[in-house]
Amino acid sequence: MSTNYRWVIVFAGALMGCVAVGTMFSLAIFLEPIATDTGWSHAGISSAMTLNFIVMGLGGFLWGAASDRYGARIVVLIGAVLLGLALVLASRVESLFLFQLVYGCLVGLSASAFFAPMIAVTMGWFDEHRSLAVSLVSAGMGMAPMTISPFARWLISAYDDWRMAMLLIGIGAWILLLPTAFLVRSPPVAAAAGPASAPQAGGAGMPLSKVFRSPQFLVLGFTFFACCAAHSGPIFHMVSYAMFCGIAPMAAVTIYSVEGAAGLGGRILYGVLADKFGVKPVLVAGLLIQAAVISAYTLASDLTQFYTLAIIFGGTYGGVMPLYAVLAGEYFAPKILGTVLGAATMLSSIGMAFGPLAGGWAFDQFNNYNWLFIGSALVGLGAVLIALAFPPLPRREQLQPA
Repeated sequence: MSTNYRWVIVFAGALMGCVAVGTMFSLAIFLEPIATDTGWSHAGISSAMTLNFIVMGLGGFLWGAASDRYGARIVVLIGAVLLGLALVLASRVESLFLFQLVYGCLVGLSASAFFAPMIAVTMGWFDEHRSLAVSLVSAGMGMAPMTISPFARWLISAYDDWRMAMLLIGIGAWILLLPTAFLVRSPPVAAAAGPASAPQAGGAGMPLSKVFRSPQFLVLGFTFFACCAAHSGPIFHMVSYAMFCGIAPMAAVTIYSVEGAAGLGGRILYGVLADKFGVKPVLVAGLLIQAAVISAYTLASDLTQFYTLAIIFGGTYGGVMPLYAVLAGEYFAPKILGTVLGAATMLSSIGMAFGPLAGGWAFDQFNNYNWLFIGSALVGLGAVLIALAFPPLPRREQLQPA
């Protein structure tokens, strides 16, 4: 098969990431309409997102291992079927508990079927410029706030009914994802083997229990965890926070879209920088910028300030996210990469689970979001400290024992 097909894989991964992440994070757009229509608490609705991340973490590990064994196509195909079904069912439920169960568990399970399998198969197709390729796939996630979120807001306004809007988004997910899943192909054997130095990557002949106890995985996983714990709350509650500051609902959604646009550019920029200067220093710098800009949100009050911070914040968290997968590809052998990425994603998803619930609780208790942003900034600084402990890249060295 022509290696030019690798760009089709990049396209497929980007599109599926956009739809999966966009539909999941559209709950931030649905938050106020659902609360107004049903009387459910902000914390109760937000907890569905917390469940999303918990289940997404567990599912990511299982889907990653399944993709290593059965291939990425069957995994993303099952995920596509489940994602549309989850949104359709969530649009029909009448109780908060059922909404939390369906949206929180089924959406999280299905959305997790795309990240690890598609990143792993993309890295298998590329033996050069892997950072850029992975960043382009991840850029699809950055497209979500510019596409799915405004579309969700438009549907809610057009129908004046969040249930119809969610139903249509679920049907749209089927239309987009099911055909795209059939574009996924396993990489040629030569490309999947990686560059000449790749066989030196760790984990090829080690039990997974030892791989998961290695310094490489522990630092990778816990940096990913702290990074996601830091930015998940600000991302999820950004629209509600902007509205609380007096910004009109549709304008508040545009802040989310600006974040997404900046994240798209940030993914490409950080991917190019990582190829040029190395993954670790670029990651550490990005984490430091992320912590600083999160704290600055406590001073934002008008739309211009929100836009300015959204550009920096979106570009930074969007830019650093693909770098974890690139580091995993540097540290670990290709044949276990899906499993390793799934395990790292599980830790990151647990981190992501804290933010939405913490933000909803903070708002219900204090009628503001200041403590959310302060706490998130401190966690972001913790991510910087953990990242400084990354072992040397092991292209030509064996995995360190625990």
